[in-house]
Amino acid sequence: MTAASRPKSVYPLGAKAVRILVADDHLVYRIGIRNLLGSEPGFDVVGEAADGLQAVELYRKLRPDVLLLDLRMPHKNGVEVVRAIRQEHQTARILVVTSYQTEEEVFQVLQAGAQGYVVKDVGRETLIEAIRAVNAGTRWVPPAIQKQFSDRVLRQELTAREIEVLRLLTRGLTNREIANVYGISANTVKNHLNNLMAKLDVADRTEAVSFCLARGIVKPEEI
Repeated sequence: MTAASRPKSVYPLGAKAVRILVADDHLVYRIGIRNLLGSEPGFDVVGEAADGLQAVELYRKLRPDVLLLDLRMPHKNGVEVVRAIRQEHQTARILVVTSYQTEEEVFQVLQAGAQGYVVKDVGRETLIEAIRAVNAGTRWVPPAIQKQFSDRVLRQELTAREIEVLRLLTRGLTNREIANVYGISANTVKNHLNNLMAKLDVADRTEAVSFCLARGIVKPEEI
C-alpha cells in the first residue's frame, strides 16, 4: 500500500502537531519512519539521532513531544538514554520501538521511565495509535509485554525464602516437610505461605502453585 493510498487518521484542523524525535542507529529505518509519519496528519519529525548520546543531546535541544527510541544503540543504550533524559525531564514521553524484547530489557526500560514499548514489525496504525497514546500521557504496553512486566514486579515482591517455599510446594511437600528441609518450625512455614498467598492474591496452596507455574515465577526445571 502506498503512502498516498493508505487511509489517514482523522486529525482536527488547527490542532498542534505532535513533535517527534526519532533515535535509531539504522539509517534505513529512520528514513522509513520519517516517511511514514510524514504522511500522517498531525505528526512532525523534528530530528533524528543515530546513537544514544546524540539522542540525549537532541532531546535537550529540541524538547520533542515524543521520543521514538531504539533499545540497542551505540554510546548509550535505550535504558541509559531513558534514565538520562528522565533525570533532566521528568515529564518526558518516550516510546521504545525496537526489534528486541527480552524480559530483562523490557523490565529495565519500563522501570527507567519509558511510557510505551512496541516492536518494529507492528502495523502502521498500531504505531500511530501508540504514539498518540504516549503523547496523551497514557502508557502503551502490549498485553504480552505487560504480563512480563507485571510478573517481574511480582517476583521482586516475593522474598527469596517465599520462592524457595513455593518450589517445595510444587514438589508436593507438606508444611512439616518444608520445615525440616530448612530447619525451621512448621509455624514459620505457615507464615511464609500466608504472606506469599496474600501477595499472589490466591486462596490456597494449590492455587498458589498453579498461579506460579502458569506465570513462570517458578519454572518446571527448578522443581
